[in-house]
Amino acid sequence: MIFSKRNNIITSRKKEMDQTKESGNNISDPVELMEKDSHTGKQVTHQKIVKKQFPVTGMSCASCATNVEIRLNKQVGVVNASVNLASEVATIEFIPSVVKPQELKEAITSIGYDLIIDESENAKEELESLRQRKHKSLKNRTILAIILAVPLVLISMVFMNIPYASYIMWALATPIVLWFGRSFFINAWKQIKHRSANMDTLVSLSTGIAYLFSVFNTLYPQFWHNRGLHVHVYFEAAGVVIALVLLGRFLEEGAKANTSSALKKLIGLQPKTVFKVLGEGQTREFLISKVKPGDIIIVRPGEKIPVDGAVTQGSSYVDESMITGEPIPVLKEKGSLIFAGTINQKGTFQFVAEKVGSETLLSSIIKLVQEAQGSKAPVQKLVDKIAGIFVPVVVIISLITLLLWWVLGGDNGFIQGILSMVTVLVIACPCALGLATPTAIMVGIGKGAENNILIKDAEALEQAHKMSAIVLDKTGTITEGKPSVEKIEWISDNMNSTIDILYSLEKLSEHPMAESVVSFLKETASPIRLENVTSITGKGITGINNQISYFVGGIRLINENKIKVENRLESLASQWEDEANTVIYFADNKDVIAVLSVSDKIKNSSANAIHQLKSMGIEVSLVTGDNYKTAKAVANKTGITRFEAEKLPSDKAAFITSLQKEGKIVGMVGDGINDSQALATADVSIAMGKGSDIAIDAAKMTIISNDLSIIPAAIRLSRKTVKTIRQNLFWAFIYNVIGIPVAAGVLFPINGFLLNPMIAGAAMALSSISVVSNSLRLKYSK
Repeated sequence: MIFSKRNNIITSRKKEMDQTKESGNNISDPVELMEKDSHTGKQVTHQKIVKKQFPVTGMSCASCATNVEIRLNKQVGVVNASVNLASEVATIEFIPSVVKPQELKEAITSIGYDLIIDESENAKEELESLRQRKHKSLKNRTILAIILAVPLVLISMVFMNIPYASYIMWALATPIVLWFGRSFFINAWKQIKHRSANMDTLVSLSTGIAYLFSVFNTLYPQFWHNRGLHVHVYFEAAGVVIALVLLGRFLEEGAKANTSSALKKLIGLQPKTVFKVLGEGQTREFLISKVKPGDIIIVRPGEKIPVDGAVTQGSSYVDESMITGEPIPVLKEKGSLIFAGTINQKGTFQFVAEKVGSETLLSSIIKLVQEAQGSKAPVQKLVDKIAGIFVPVVVIISLITLLLWWVLGGDNGFIQGILSMVTVLVIACPCALGLATPTAIMVGIGKGAENNILIKDAEALEQAHKMSAIVLDKTGTITEGKPSVEKIEWISDNMNSTIDILYSLEKLSEHPMAESVVSFLKETASPIRLENVTSITGKGITGINNQISYFVGGIRLINENKIKVENRLESLASQWEDEANTVIYFADNKDVIAVLSVSDKIKNSSANAIHQLKSMGIEVSLVTGDNYKTAKAVANKTGITRFEAEKLPSDKAAFITSLQKEGKIVGMVGDGINDSQALATADVSIAMGKGSDIAIDAAKMTIISNDLSIIPAAIRLSRKTVKTIRQNLFWAFIYNVIGIPVAAGVLFPINGFLLNPMIAGAAMALSSISVVSNSLRLKYSK
């Protein structure tokens, strides 16, 4: 059964330590040894590091995210911090004995933003409520601003000669700029006080200058008339720009909310209440937060299972497709494990709660997706550097624009300079740059989660598109991983005296094949005491009984100990291997006593998945600890031309290294403990969800299924995500590279063209919306 092991199948050993810290356990005395963190270059101690995600409020653009990130990384005790503009979340690795979340919060509030450190359910609900209120307020302000902007534009372009036109436009523009757009000025002032700048700085400067300049021209038109110049007002520019920026932000917020829809679906799988069985068979409804391990819970037909546990009474079929991807409901009866978020079908049963709260499988998946969506792809580092200096550079360009127009523009140079300066400030958009990568990453990782692909971080998603070679393990990856003994052949008269030894040795073995032998022999054999039992990784197991050594394993173990194989048994073993079966040898220190044929069927999807990988231009190799003949038979049946057999865990890792030396970007797919070293060596590591916890911990991707065909889908998703990131970055860069010079008036000497600030405002709003919308296309790709 999928995920029948302990619930930390997704979480890593480091996360377990983090949970220990969070549960209130004391940190052990730190070793006073300092070293440099590889990401930040900071000196950090060997103390327990906690990784947490905190919502950030008050951000409006990429410059904001950069400011918050820089401030966090400067704090003593912070090992690494990254801020995701799209999700509005800061992912912080810090040493809790050195710096507390409250101190991080104070550091962020000191530069005009806020860090939400309260992790209680009430705080999360309040934050969501606050976001909804802000979204509603933004919607109302946008609608009212547009209502006033429409007559403003009509008067400025069609009815400009009506009496008191300037005063009417002033009346219409004032509430738009000073009331509906007040947040731009408030936020810009906060940034100025803390010696930083962001998108609000550009909007407030441009609209504020246009508004004040127009007010001056309305009240003192003679100032320009005395100089022989015709007076102009630009109330429509200030009002319409505010209205368009508000509209852009409103649409952008809606689009950003869609990027995390996959995560919301996962969170929506968690029921809010449960029915606990109390004394004397009574049942009462409780909030899920009140459930503790050991509680007995009843689940009725059609209800979601609230926490992880084991069935104690009754039976039913449970739909686990939302977690495992397997469409067929699974029978659950006494002793069966069940998982939070899965849906009961028609029966009623009771179960004992084992994993609750953040320890459930569903919670750990949600946490993994949240962390992955909050992570940054390597390409984002360059974008962050650009965003960090973007606003100051734009302000400088706008001032240069004003100066050049004033000096070179003739009689109307100053007025045209003011207009062009405003246009430059309006059209510049760091938001598009800041949203280009994280929105694509959020959608890509969310889509992966919907399709049973758990991706641990953005780097893995970006790296997978470069993969040129992939190495597959056999057992549990290409094959079903459910080996069963088909035949056993003994040398004469040795079965009765040694069957208990074979059974006892395999019962102590950790090899996946051993379980099938134990299951096969359990009706006819009994466990006995053995001495000096030793497991030999990749080879087998040995033990002593009555001063005689016995061996169970592959042919390598037999040959290394120079044990004789009877011709009849050798011939049978060869025949079985030709049929793609694995042969297990049982021997004493002189002769092979028995040979066993173990069959592990090739998955129905394996051959098609391997064909897809090859058609994508990826070289596919099979590396297994099994014998040569079995490996060859499996390779032939699935279309693999390159395979390596009888490989130890270190040999698998060495094979991957050899491919890397050939210049290949290598992926590794495995599910066993013996694959963990190879997974750690590979550029892209993928664990099958039915595999060992160690393999899953070592991997950057986890397939929550036993279906190999999901791996080509994961690679296609990576390629589409990276393609989307590149498209977003191209359009964001090209928009600013072309838009800012045009706004400054570079085309005026050539063809007399000057960009209207209103058009610039529309273009600026459209740039962010187009980037987010392009990312959302990933949701609907196949």
